[in-house]
Amino acid sequence: MANPARIAAAQMTSINDVSANFATCSRLVKEAVTAGAKLLCFPENFSYVGAKTGDSLKIAEPLDGPIMNKYCSLARESNIWLSLGGFQEKGSDDAHLSNTHVLIDDAGNIRSTYRKMHMFDVDVPGGAVYKESSFTEAGKELVAVDSPFGCLGLTVCYDLRFPELYQQLRFKHDAQVLLVPAAFTKVTGEAHWEVLLRARAIETQCYVIAASQAGKHSDERESYGASLIIDPWGTVIGRLPDRLSTGIIVAEIDFSLIDSVRSKMPISEHRKPIGFWR
Repeated sequence: MANPARIAAAQMTSINDVSANFATCSRLVKEAVTAGAKLLCFPENFSYVGAKTGDSLKIAEPLDGPIMNKYCSLARESNIWLSLGGFQEKGSDDAHLSNTHVLIDDAGNIRSTYRKMHMFDVDVPGGAVYKESSFTEAGKELVAVDSPFGCLGLTVCYDLRFPELYQQLRFKHDAQVLLVPAAFTKVTGEAHWEVLLRARAIETQCYVIAASQAGKHSDERESYGASLIIDPWGTVIGRLPDRLSTGIIVAEIDFSLIDSVRSKMPISEHRKPIGFWR
């Protein structure tokens, strides 16, 4: 049985300054390394949050561009894996980008990428109207990747509301740890953030690592915060004392706990096949 693996989730308030955000990420990487973490998960839009809708198109780059190259170098120089969820990857034309979750190993190599499937086209009650699909191309493929921290299921933010995605990652792709980088709005975060994350952990019997943006990014945008690490029983095992602060939380991925929860409540054996229900 594999030994426990120490991982961390970051919380930050990204702004419309790529260099300033990289400086914050570099500091958080140092904190994670000092704490003994071998994987640090950053939130959606870690490298840039525009002041206005559509600003992200101006800074979108391919995965071999200078922004991602700096993060690859940071991972290599710090000897740590990085989960970079919600990178503004240049799309098929100048009017679109992909919201891409990038996994980098401790040698600085891009191990896997997942492009967000579910677009946040929502009229938030009492809040703003969002139309992510107006400038973002939706992904089409699920991604799970083996790592020293178990089989990782990659997702991004609004994906969290679609449990079938997480069911597929667990029961079809054998995920053990689900990564949920996010930038939930203040309104939706207060109502749904933690309960959705705990539900995904419980129904898949996976660890859930949820790194979140927090606080005011600009006059027009604010994120809920509350980065969390949740175990396969649905227990929150990592939480910052301040929901809006910049910092990291650290926890152990205990593979024996995953095995124990799954063997004592074998839901993978009890699930009904597609087509069973009439």
